[in-house]
Amino acid sequence: MGRALDFYFDFSSPYGYFAAARIDELAARHDRTVNWRPILLGAVFKTTGQRPLTAIPLKGPYAKRDLHRSARLYGIPFAVPSKFPIAATGACRAFYFLSDSDPARARKLAFELYKAYFTADRDITSADVIVDIATSLGVDKEGLTAALNDPALKERLRSEVDTAIGRGVFGSPYIIVDGEPFWGADRLDHIDRWLTTAGW
Repeated sequence: MGRALDFYFDFSSPYGYFAAARIDELAARHDRTVNWRPILLGAVFKTTGQRPLTAIPLKGPYAKRDLHRSARLYGIPFAVPSKFPIAATGACRAFYFLSDSDPARARKLAFELYKAYFTADRDITSADVIVDIATSLGVDKEGLTAALNDPALKERLRSEVDTAIGRGVFGSPYIIVDGEPFWGADRLDHIDRWLTTAGW
């Protein structure tokens, strides 16, 4: 397999969700793998001075329209949750609880959390909801429940966010391909072309 793509995303990002539904298949077509790396855009925004897209005058209404249009284009079930946006700290910690020992299950958990939030309006800031979704995938309930408040896991997430910022990550999804950065779910076609042609 070729070098992995680094896929940075926030669980509160609809465009991150759209990319999550497609990125593994895209990478596999090019004999690549994907390193899934959830982050917290709230922390990133403290560096960039940005705000959530839907909270910006004029851009907000457009973004809400574009989200539904994009979901239809990609054929991905989607609804704006009643609580949006969120700080999905617990969801990120749950991912990193699994990622080193069972990366495939961690990716599955990430996507199931995304689906729960953007299709079923489940509150993935709730530890009970996170644990319920994780245990449905065979994750140890007691171990995960304890880990969500583990200082070492909190530090792991903090380190991942700091590393992302250090690499220039400012949004979700943000994908780095052999050192080349791409921002946005609409850049997956660019990534496909980049991998096909070895860049341009």
